[in-house]
Amino acid sequence: MTERLDDRQFAILTATVAATLATHLGHLPIWLAASLAILLPLRAWTRRRGAAAVGAWIRLPLTALLFVLVITNFGNVFGREPGSVLGCGLLALKLLETEKVRDARVALGFAAFVLMSALLFAQSLLFTLLICAVLVLLLAALVALQPAPIAPSQPWRAPLRLAALLLGAGLPLAAAAFVLVPRLGSPLWGSPGNDTLARTGLSERMAPGDLTQLLIDDSPAFRVDFDGAVPPPQQRYFRAIVLWDFDGTNWTRGRLHDYGPPEALKDAGAPIDYTITLEPTDRRWLPALDLPLGAPATTRLGADRTLIANAQVVQPRQYHVQSAPAYTLAPTLSTAQRTRALALPDAFDPRSRALAGRWRAEGRDDDAVVHATLELFHASFTYTLSPPLLGRDSVDDFLFDTQRGFCEHYSSAFVFLMRAAGIPARVVTGYQGGWWSAANRYLLVRQSDAHAWAEVWMTGLGWQRVDPTAAVSPARIERGAAAANGSAGWAQSDWLRGLRNQLDFANRLWTEGIIGFDALRQKGLLTPFGVTDANPGDLLLMLSAALGIAMLIAAAWAMWGSPRRHGDALDQAWARLGTRLARAGIAPLPSEGPFDLRQRAHAAAPALSAMLDPLIEDYVSLRYGIGEPAPERIAAFTVAVRKLRVPQRVQTS
Repeated sequence: MTERLDDRQFAILTATVAATLATHLGHLPIWLAASLAILLPLRAWTRRRGAAAVGAWIRLPLTALLFVLVITNFGNVFGREPGSVLGCGLLALKLLETEKVRDARVALGFAAFVLMSALLFAQSLLFTLLICAVLVLLLAALVALQPAPIAPSQPWRAPLRLAALLLGAGLPLAAAAFVLVPRLGSPLWGSPGNDTLARTGLSERMAPGDLTQLLIDDSPAFRVDFDGAVPPPQQRYFRAIVLWDFDGTNWTRGRLHDYGPPEALKDAGAPIDYTITLEPTDRRWLPALDLPLGAPATTRLGADRTLIANAQVVQPRQYHVQSAPAYTLAPTLSTAQRTRALALPDAFDPRSRALAGRWRAEGRDDDAVVHATLELFHASFTYTLSPPLLGRDSVDDFLFDTQRGFCEHYSSAFVFLMRAAGIPARVVTGYQGGWWSAANRYLLVRQSDAHAWAEVWMTGLGWQRVDPTAAVSPARIERGAAAANGSAGWAQSDWLRGLRNQLDFANRLWTEGIIGFDALRQKGLLTPFGVTDANPGDLLLMLSAALGIAMLIAAAWAMWGSPRRHGDALDQAWARLGTRLARAGIAPLPSEGPFDLRQRAHAAAPALSAMLDPLIEDYVSLRYGIGEPAPERIAAFTVAVRKLRVPQRVQTS
């Protein structure tokens, strides 16, 4: 088709493109997001003022510039991030040249591809529902391109209603394909990505302020199912990363402890068995209750007893772990480990070094130095998510000037003081706390439960966990992050957080039942139907049978079950007018033409003449006076018939 888009069709198309691009805003570069925010409204405004499509002399340089910027930012155009950025930019540029129905269909087909690619970045229940809503809008735009008449007073309602029906009709086939299409060995969204950027979660470096975004992020990090008793909040420390090296600003892990035998573990108490379902992080670190006894399949224990997956976690991952809540870790410390656990950068934080030296000069032993530091924090420090900025000597500034911060400030300063006093120490990051769902029996740990604490090495006791934040804000440990983060604003209010916690059960079912549906689950789902060892050929055969049955049902409904409609839209509107007149006692006769009907209606009910005459005149003009009436005029006639109000039985004169 070569018809030019009318204003209604172009408006729906523009809204669809904008909604599709909005699903990618979370990862688009600032330069592209700002450009799209200007480009789309400008195109819609200029077209409403009668401007033609943007010429190729503008579009081609913009396309070349887009490729240059993508390659400059990402190094190539392949992979998840650069591919989605390029797709979004090309979709917006396509809108610049779209003027014909054919171009609009091409743009909508490409928009469907761009919309699908948004699922490469997130597959949560709410985000999937958002994708479905945009898909309804996309289908409505396709419906609006059809020549069927749309009532001028309802330019959006009719396409949206039909689009929703089409989406609903496709759900059974989608469910059959979901169950029967052979599962891939790796998820579709396991495409090449940027390994330096985590989707969410902890990092291998920690500096003052780095955890702020996590502490105000209420998205789920993982869920825990315990086989037995649930540990109390004070024991819910989930170990993820151990940070050894400090350069004056940043704590980093380094690579020394990625490999090698795990630190010796002795005198472990009764283990706790549990299963963790981890949300995607694009990293390899697997949180585990302090302290894991072994590594699940396809994982390994680092030298500092952190769980490390063999590959990045790019989809929800479930793993079973045993942990010991009481233990003696590394009762002996090698010379290399001691040297590393005491290392401090030169010419940084002289006042903190002097304080630790003064404590030693007073004859305090290791245990007394630890207690002196905790008492210092407890006496005059404040827990806050909005601490003042720190300078070059960040530990000095925090200990002697600002005295305000959150877990990473306290753990960093504590470990620095321990090392300055000659006590081996290191920083541990992970999660602490969580919300226990008593009704559904699982622990929900959110990103806002991210936490940092310290480990100090004591002679005869090995590595001991010390949480300096507990000395400042016991509520953070005993009642969770929400209690300590109450100043974060309305988004952290108790009622809203409680509502999100209650609704998380649906998110859990979605993650485990849909996102985590793999080949093993597919096999288990088909076993009750007698399919114990389905190969890909059997699955495709069953899918073909399901598609055939669906087509037979649709054909049967079309032939016998659908309402019979005779004639085109104009005839249907005329039939509706006849039905209304019949209810009023003026039923049209089979041999009666429009003017004969009008004459009989005049005689039977003169009061109806003022309303009925214009409709009959309009119908005669459309049916007999014009070869092919415009859809807009048919739509107007349909609306006028719908608005006609006739009493149930008119009084004849």
